Amino acid sequence: MKKAYNVLIERDSEGYLIATVPELRGCHTQAKSLDVLMKRVREAIELCLEVQGDLGGPTQFIGVQRVEV
Repeated sequence: MKKAYNVLIERDSEGYLIATVPELRGCHTQAKSLDVLMKRVREAIELCLEVQGDLGGPTQFIGVQRVEV
């Protein structure tokens, strides 16, 4: 049975795309292109699940807010 995970994608100052999976602690990866990033994030999720197991029920994505300080 497949499970869906939320993936946050950001671009760093050197142009790398960084993917983070909030539901899985420490689950992140990076790449120069979106195609490669998505392949790597699937691999990262599989590895995190293998090591950590499923850490609970799914979370509900609400949104992203940008805050200036």
